[in-house]
Amino acid sequence: MLAKFTTMKMPGIDYLHSLVPLGMTGDLRNMERLLAAFHYPEKEFDSIHVVGTDGKGSTAFYLSVILSAYHLRSGLYTSPHLVNVRERIRINDVPIAEPDFDRLLLKVKNAAEANSVRLSFFEAVTLVCFLYFEEQNVDVAVVEAGLGGRLDSTRTANGKWAILTSIGLEHTELLGNTESEILHEKLGILADGATIFVGGICSELIRDAENFVKPIHAKVIVPKIREEIQVPNPGHHYIENASLSLAAAAVYLGDLYDDSIALKALMLRPWAGRMQKLIDRNGNFRWLLDGAHNPHAAKRLAEALWTYFPGKKFPCVFGSLKDKNLDEMLTLLSPFVSEWFITRTPYPRFREVENIASELRARKAKVVLTGELNREFLDSVQSLAKGSPVLLTGSLYMIGKSIDLLKNDFEDLRFFRGLEMSESESH
Repeated sequence: MLAKFTTMKMPGIDYLHSLVPLGMTGDLRNMERLLAAFHYPEKEFDSIHVVGTDGKGSTAFYLSVILSAYHLRSGLYTSPHLVNVRERIRINDVPIAEPDFDRLLLKVKNAAEANSVRLSFFEAVTLVCFLYFEEQNVDVAVVEAGLGGRLDSTRTANGKWAILTSIGLEHTELLGNTESEILHEKLGILADGATIFVGGICSELIRDAENFVKPIHAKVIVPKIREEIQVPNPGHHYIENASLSLAAAAVYLGDLYDDSIALKALMLRPWAGRMQKLIDRNGNFRWLLDGAHNPHAAKRLAEALWTYFPGKKFPCVFGSLKDKNLDEMLTLLSPFVSEWFITRTPYPRFREVENIASELRARKAKVVLTGELNREFLDSVQSLAKGSPVLLTGSLYMIGKSIDLLKNDFEDLRFFRGLEMSESESH
């Protein structure tokens, strides 16, 4: 278990939480200025970018796990976090220690002030990631983009390889109003001559991608879906994501690649909070966690429930943010829900529980309980569910809070036991 340092003064972390929440600030000049001031730490290791609408996190995680199995020092950078911001920066699946995180944040703060640069939360964490990976002599880093690609701060890593997981209409005010425009923004992550592995998009968008990257002489590879893959996260989309990770690993590792080693590595640990089954100490299936936070993700969840739990209806803990399409999400999930338990965290962007409950009652759905998300609420849900496994979905913020509440009870949540709840940049 990681040590806690809750009594120490953390000026770097205080600085981080003073920053504006923007993940994509409109240009990369601030990042580039500070990377130059730090003598380009991102050039000291190989980088593999991961972009897409959904599936970025699991794809990045699977790839980092595979690379670790080859005794490489494999870095992983993901966002958002579920419990603590430190989980975004890992080496061989161990998160950055709190003293290191604070020390490097303070280093970023001092450099920003010396260069008259105002950073966003995401930019500051990205800089810490690059500095930490350089300091720890990482061989290769799997770097998930925060938003888009062309103007995302992770683009500055200039990796020779990338993965595109999917395209859907998201953040249209920033990325474009069509799937093609969003695709182009995400492909903007590519450096000249890079290779990108593409999944989850139609043949028309594949042709669009091939044409778009011709001027930079990039190569588009569409790997086959490896149906024989076994991963702990139920859902065909996780098999698709793992297939992309395998293909990227095979090209990156070259002659070192051994399919049996890679397939075995994928079976070791689930990507947390996404179609994650929690089994208690007595072998009972208690919770199914899935951060289906938008209609695209809810559709994937519905497909997985149809395939892996045919004919089953779950008691469901649900909460959603105000800016998500509630009607479409409820329509997709309702066929798989027997009764609803509506909740929220204190995060101000959450919908009020009565707003969701009223919508469900208008649909003649059974709403059993509403309330703030805490341990008492979850215990009440388990009691009312009478031994049936409970689906918990609708928001990654809610998933993160639930993991924090449940982490000491389930072995598959042990990664989070040394982490305390911390704010997201969106707070």
